[in-house]
Amino acid sequence: MPSPYREIFRAPGTLGFSSAGFVARMPVSMLGIGVVTMLSAREGAYGLAGAVSATLALAAAVIAPQISRLVDRHGQRRVLLPSSALALAGVVGLLLCARLDAPSWTLFPFAVLAGSAPNMGAMVRARWVEVHRGTPRLHTAYSFEAVLDELTFILGPIVSVWLCTQVFPEAGPAAAGVLLAVGVTLFVAQRRTEPPVRARLRDAAGAADGDGDGGSAIRSAGLRLLVVTFLATGAIFGAVDVTVVAFADELGQTEWASVALACFAGGSCLAALLFGLLKPSGPPARRFQLGVLAMALGTVPLLFVTNLPLLSAAGFLMGLCISPTMITVTALTERLVPPSKLTEGMTWTTTGLAAGVAAGSSVSGWVIDGYGARTAFWVPVAAAAIAAVLALLGGRLLTPPKREPSVPVASGGPSGSDGEVRDELPAGSGAGAAAAPAGHAVDDGGR
Repeated sequence: MPSPYREIFRAPGTLGFSSAGFVARMPVSMLGIGVVTMLSAREGAYGLAGAVSATLALAAAVIAPQISRLVDRHGQRRVLLPSSALALAGVVGLLLCARLDAPSWTLFPFAVLAGSAPNMGAMVRARWVEVHRGTPRLHTAYSFEAVLDELTFILGPIVSVWLCTQVFPEAGPAAAGVLLAVGVTLFVAQRRTEPPVRARLRDAAGAADGDGDGGSAIRSAGLRLLVVTFLATGAIFGAVDVTVVAFADELGQTEWASVALACFAGGSCLAALLFGLLKPSGPPARRFQLGVLAMALGTVPLLFVTNLPLLSAAGFLMGLCISPTMITVTALTERLVPPSKLTEGMTWTTTGLAAGVAAGSSVSGWVIDGYGARTAFWVPVAAAAIAAVLALLGGRLLTPPKREPSVPVASGGPSGSDGEVRDELPAGSGAGAAAAPAGHAVDDGGR
């Protein structure tokens, strides 16, 4: 492993929470495809399977930011265990309904319940921020997690489909449930690296960023821009996934579809590794705009592919533009939202991406049915153009607000990690400043 990547793991506990977080977020890529494979095998049709999977994805998009908001207010341990237990109950319900041939409608409430799983990618990144805040190592940590994200979405669907088809139909979702339970349990057991709950911040004008009931991170105009841009970005990914499969099917080479999609993921994985070795300069907002523009240009070769080897090469080149943009968005989110709302902010961008994937899949499917797969490649190109326009026009919204120093207000563990908030002192007050442990006292939001 190159030296910068070794450096990020020198801090105690980092290897443990990153490894546990990887296990805990494997179900994200396994559960949806596992449900589709399980139900299509049982029912012999994809209509019901797709509807249940879509319900699960929609529930996750709605619920995940609310769970992350609770995490910011009460701490990871106090929220992750009960929310994961609810999600696990939903998975068990889906398995029983499928096994017992229960009425179709019973699948949907359990799909909603299964969608209450926490966004573990945001939880892991919040810990990296706490460990390496304000240092170049944080950029490398974000890059490393982007690599793990790509590995998750490469390995998860393969494992889930294999289990459903080669072991028994419910094996894929069942394995996802087990990984969620094991991963979250191991993750929350590591108390030393859990971020403390932080007090509300005030901006330069003296306005509070909001309290528990009215202060969602999505009130930030910059974060809203990132989420909307990620809606379009997710549409690129969703459209590419569906169109590549349809294109391979039209050519009678369905087996090449997985190879082509692996090239997309491989390019993104390689870019993340290389990007983590660099020391980015200049404002993150400008890097974000350049990244989205490069991603838009990277989709254009899709319009000229005539065979699957060319598609694989085009996909690899496009993948090189993806991870650097995603990593930069994570860094921007850290600056745009106060530390007291960091987990929620990171979850909102993921939610926007997931919603965009669903929209892109639907639109591209409609275009494929009406005009063919080659025409459907215009869908990711159009989505990328929309993302680029949004990023370029909204750049002024990405300037971080100036805030007073943040103050941990939790008590209990070695770093106050049990999430029990006692007093929300105004940032910068004498008592609050004295309570801040070394390394966690200041975040001026304007690095």
